[in-house]
Amino acid sequence: MKLLENIGFSEEEIRELEASIPSLMKDELAKEEKLVINNINILKELNIDNYLTIFKNYYDMFLMDSSVFKDVFEKYDHDDLIDKINKNIAIIEHL
Repeated sequence: MKLLENIGFSEEEIRELEASIPSLMKDELAKEEKLVINNINILKELNIDNYLTIFKNYYDMFLMDSSVFKDVFEKYDHDDLIDKINKNIAIIEHL
């Protein structure tokens, strides 16, 4: 998946993801590459360091409309949210 190379995944990580992501989801991620990259860039802009780990575990959320995706993260105190996400990405399930 060329998309994954463009966002910083190693070849080994890409092989692992390709093996674990359902083919329909891989097709959708590839089709919506610009959207996925835009949502990853939103995490980078918010200073979320572990955006690759977040993608590995919650790749489907990166198909959300970018304005909705951004709103999910901006409705909370920025520093507190960043700290919690950087410590434990599972908090994303509760946003």
